[in-house]
Amino acid sequence: MENKSNKKSPYDILRTWGSELADKKILLCVTGSISAYRSPDLARALIRHGAIVIPCMSQGAEKIIHPFTLHWATGIKPLREITAEMEHLTPLYEDIDLVLVAPATANIIGKIANGIADDVVSATLLTAMGMNKPIIIVPTMHEVMYESPVLQENKKKLESLGIKFIEPIVVEGKAKIPDITEIVDHVIKAVYSKDMKDLKVLVTAGPTLEYIDPIRIITNKSSGKMGIEIARNAWYRGAKVYLVCGRCKMKPPMYIGEIIQVETTEEMYNATKELLKRDKIDIVIATAAAADLKPEKTSTEKIKTDSLRNGLTVKFSLTPKIIDMVKEVSPETMLVSFKAEYDLTEKELINRAYERLKTSNSDIIIVNDVSRKNIGFDSDENEVYIVNKNKEIIKLPRAKKREIAKIIIDYVTQMLGRSKNEQN
Repeated sequence: MENKSNKKSPYDILRTWGSELADKKILLCVTGSISAYRSPDLARALIRHGAIVIPCMSQGAEKIIHPFTLHWATGIKPLREITAEMEHLTPLYEDIDLVLVAPATANIIGKIANGIADDVVSATLLTAMGMNKPIIIVPTMHEVMYESPVLQENKKKLESLGIKFIEPIVVEGKAKIPDITEIVDHVIKAVYSKDMKDLKVLVTAGPTLEYIDPIRIITNKSSGKMGIEIARNAWYRGAKVYLVCGRCKMKPPMYIGEIIQVETTEEMYNATKELLKRDKIDIVIATAAAADLKPEKTSTEKIKTDSLRNGLTVKFSLTPKIIDMVKEVSPETMLVSFKAEYDLTEKELINRAYERLKTSNSDIIIVNDVSRKNIGFDSDENEVYIVNKNKEIIKLPRAKKREIAKIIIDYVTQMLGRSKNEQN
């Protein structure tokens, strides 16, 4: 007999990447595009963020991937046809939080735009529309088909009814499915509480670098992951996001807001200052590890290696302090600063953070000790302390930066008196 206790389930991976979709039920509709081969990976990614994924397949999709594959990926047998048991679809889908059509063919887009329900996917989508369920469509097909006037008209019609489209990546004449991370991000945003709606949030992220000559630089080990995750979480919550990025080791998601790429501390300083003057920024979250020092003189030509054999003397000067400028330019802006220290006791860490909070006029400061192995700089995990003006301290134990970003934004919204349950 089979030992059921040893039988693996896809929910062994539940929440291994995050908990943003915890307790959410996502109906994943797969249609007959060649991109259907990506659907099992998409389902698994949604599960890793906490979702329960219910698959639904058109007959065309079954020509691309076998139903067993989606059954394996989700732990749930796909809905494949309209049966007697499914005659009344409304009760079946009452507790669905979102319907995701990925990939979506021109055929299915045309059907739902014109009220046709002749298979399980189209019937499901029309039922979901009648129940005002959020729907996200990820179209994939040949580029000429995607750009056709009829398809674009159907797309506009569905968008006017509140259906969200994620634009495909057009490569080699094909409108291809975008990166799975982008799709998952849009799903999370669709179901997330909107407690930052109408707020403008500026985040600085990553290291800056300073040039000794055109190819030699000084910098630090910051990866930019913390800032990018904070910007992403603010975007989930409905904020208008501005992300000023140094030389980050991970690519920032370009769809989350206005992304400004910089290299030097001065460039980051000027970009931040310009945004503060241009727009009424509600919150600045300064996670960037901007270089404190820069060479007083930068060689316009590469310094020859032979000339370095007797050593090189470089005189440094201080770079401008971004967090010291924020309140001077925009006194009403909430300022959340970050500070990295090295090999300090907890008491020393808190005291230094609090002193920097006062000198920069920050409202909150986040501090961590980067001397610890596999934590902080260049890591997916961190352990930080939140310190406010009253020197109240919250210790966030070691966790993924994505989870720490969520807790920090929770704290910020609470300070602003925003409700977690506020929705669109």
